[in-house]
Amino acid sequence: MKLVCRFLLTLMVISLVAGCSQKQASNSGGKKQLVIAVVPKSTSHEFWQTVKAGAEAAGEESGAKILWNGPAKETDIAAQISIIENYITQHVDGIVLAACNSKALIPTVQKAKKAGIPVVTIDSGIDSDDADCFVATDNIDGAKKAADVLAKMIGEKGDIGIEPIVPGAATSTMREKGFKDGIKKYPNIKVVATLFSNCDEQRGIAATEDMLTAHPKIKAIFSACGPGAVGCARVIEQKKLSGKVIHVAFDAVPAELAAFKRGSIQAMIVQNPYRMGHDGVLTAIDAKHGKKVEKRIDTGVEVVTKENFDKPEIQKLLFPLKK
Repeated sequence: MKLVCRFLLTLMVISLVAGCSQKQASNSGGKKQLVIAVVPKSTSHEFWQTVKAGAEAAGEESGAKILWNGPAKETDIAAQISIIENYITQHVDGIVLAACNSKALIPTVQKAKKAGIPVVTIDSGIDSDDADCFVATDNIDGAKKAADVLAKMIGEKGDIGIEPIVPGAATSTMREKGFKDGIKKYPNIKVVATLFSNCDEQRGIAATEDMLTAHPKIKAIFSACGPGAVGCARVIEQKKLSGKVIHVAFDAVPAELAAFKRGSIQAMIVQNPYRMGHDGVLTAIDAKHGKKVEKRIDTGVEVVTKENFDKPEIQKLLFPLKK
């Protein structure tokens, strides 16, 4: 009798385990997990880490797996192309890309599309209509706002310098154009120097030193990206020119915020990189599912000065990961 009971109990356990296994297999097998590759222009500074946080949040919301990889430097176009081609070979379900170069990445995006992989560009796009959507700041408008705030801070007259990002990068081209177009409204302001920072702190230092040596009467500098702005701020501080040379900068990475508080940056043009990563991933997923997506999503920009720095909406924008 005991043997019979033990046998029946064993059968019940086996049946229960098998039933659970079948249920789990049905749940996991009912819907394939999408894999979305996110490829920034670089992985070396905080802006892109905020993009990553937004992308990962979108992955958690949607149940998608996020793959993250990019070149060490924004100038390494070949490395970025190699990373994307590797993801194409892996047959990922979507690619979210911030292009290092607006022209060089066109064939790679076309290759992904030919393989049936949706491509969403973020922050810095390509000079073709091949991407499904472009999710980014309106860089021309943001740079025009930079021109306006800089002009007001120097009394709408004087010599100024510009430090764009990288030659050939769409973001850099648009910010340079937007700023120069915006500053044309002020006939008594003259752009006397344009030197690229390559979005690198050391290059930003070198560009600023060269600029101030060649043009010692410069009244203001516009820095088009975070790391370059940090380098520019260091030179301004070393030369004891804080407040004497007005400095307006794109982005708000921690080192920029510190320089802003020390007075070597007077205004920041703040983007929403968290939203770029988040909306970029969700748009790629929608495209993969065959849904109609917008060709352009503007993630917005704010001008941050000491006058509005403490406002709750500005604090939320500056510190999106803060609980």
